[in-house]
Amino acid sequence: MKNIGIWLDSKNALIVRFNENGDSFNKIESGIEFFNRTSTSGSRVKWGGTQDITHEQKYLEKEKQQFKTYFKEVAHAVADCDALALFGPADINEKFKKELEENYPTIGRKIVAVEKADSMTENQIKALIRDFFNNR
Repeated sequence: MKNIGIWLDSKNALIVRFNENGDSFNKIESGIEFFNRTSTSGSRVKWGGTQDITHEQKYLEKEKQQFKTYFKEVAHAVADCDALALFGPADINEKFKKELEENYPTIGRKIVAVEKADSMTENQIKALIRDFFNNR
């Protein structure tokens, strides 16, 4: 039985696999760029200050596409699981669960838990996931 636990946030996904042959650890970087508003140093003639022009919709759409690519890569990495547990801070794990259920239903049906977990070291993540599957 292949039990897989994932701790993911917007920067990377840490995948821990448990099976008869032991456990393995894999890390997938998200590649998501975070966009900061910057001044365009526009004209000061009318208002006396610089004009900030942001193309927020463009940035949000680009970020959305980057998340889809990230989730697709993680989904392909865990496609062979029998049971899947998702951990992570904020709401990334909930978004990933929704993505799996909508676009990868065979994997989405194998989700056994979605839990919040703060930032941890790699060893703490391994222990958290090992304890989860041992006590399940």
